[in-house]
Amino acid sequence: MDQTTLLNGLADFIASSPTPFHAVDTMARRLRAEGYQALAEGERWQLQAGGRYYVVRNGASLIAFKYGKDLDKGIQMVGAHTDSPCLKVKPNPVVNSQGYLQLGVEVYGGVLLAPWFDRDLSLAGRVSYLTKKGERAKALVNFSRAIAFIPSLAIHLDREVNKNRTINPQTDIPPVLAQLPGPDAGADFGQILADQLAAEGVTDVASVLDYELCFYDTQRPAVLGLNNEFFVGARLDNLASCYAGLEALLAAPEGQSQLLICNDHEEVGSSSCCGAAGPMLRQFLERLVPDVERRNQIIHHSLLVSADNAHGIHPNYADKHEQNHGPLLNKGPVIKINANQRYATTGETSAYFRHLCQQLNVPVQAFVVRTDMACGSTIGPITSAEIGVSTIDVGLPTWGMHSIRETAGTADLGYLIAILQKHFAEPA
Repeated sequence: MDQTTLLNGLADFIASSPTPFHAVDTMARRLRAEGYQALAEGERWQLQAGGRYYVVRNGASLIAFKYGKDLDKGIQMVGAHTDSPCLKVKPNPVVNSQGYLQLGVEVYGGVLLAPWFDRDLSLAGRVSYLTKKGERAKALVNFSRAIAFIPSLAIHLDREVNKNRTINPQTDIPPVLAQLPGPDAGADFGQILADQLAAEGVTDVASVLDYELCFYDTQRPAVLGLNNEFFVGARLDNLASCYAGLEALLAAPEGQSQLLICNDHEEVGSSSCCGAAGPMLRQFLERLVPDVERRNQIIHHSLLVSADNAHGIHPNYADKHEQNHGPLLNKGPVIKINANQRYATTGETSAYFRHLCQQLNVPVQAFVVRTDMACGSTIGPITSAEIGVSTIDVGLPTWGMHSIRETAGTADLGYLIAILQKHFAEPA
């Protein structure tokens, strides 16, 4: 697949995936179209060699599995995460401030708050409701169009804003949605959601019970630069890796057993029933191979590539990088290394990945955080500790991680997909 097609595909995937629920729904539809069979966790499974399967937990995490000819040779795995830092709507969110309708929000994950101001925002997520028959149901909702924004305070009212700006997440960021008739007017947010669901074809809503909603930027991803070398968009961390993993899985040849896992809640520590620190992958493997001895042998022959974006060296802040480990955009995927196991890479798994890159003539880079700075982490060490699988942490070099709009290199996506596809095809 050529670079333009891959980038257009990533842009479409990001645009259709404003929340983890939408990302998993998009991936599941793609898997079904490619012949993958949905598994229900509450039913008995009968998995067979040659089969293609996927399972979803909480609507926001997904495992896709291709059952190879000889499971005992191990399972080649790729892991990523579906969530991104964002602003999530509070349970009782409606605020009338000076006659303007605002919604109270919580900060989800390590959000870079400043870029959220003066953006065209929409709202999406999952709504749980009571049907007209009195049954509980749920549906995805996406307002799609810009319905909100967070206006900046004029510099005339804060002359020091460019010298020492601070943002209070409680008082400074509630988005504005509308102008109300007066300072005492209210708004029925449940009815607003019911009306939007009806507009999207869900017409059996009697009342809204609850919701999980987040704001997002409506601006579509774009290719920028004089030579089209930059890809800019929301949620590259980590939808770019989900997309790369899915494309690699679907393109990988038959033979080797292959597994893609995309977990929710990485940005807040992964501790949930569907996060990497939860039992989702372990329980899948237990149902796949009930015999403990055989399962442990298979895991021993398996290898996980944990794909999550890496910090590319910023030309305006080069001193924030370790001198010999500043990854450049468009110079290949990055192997992430940390002596304190914030990344799961070992010398052996790094050598394996470098060898794949050599075979495909793909450039590869390395990242180590400055010794005097704290290091982030990924699902890699968590998953490795949970199931005991050998793991390497890699990612696309990126600028502006956790901003509302992040930047990657247009060449790097193709590099990563090629490497993951080869990883899926070969035993470790």
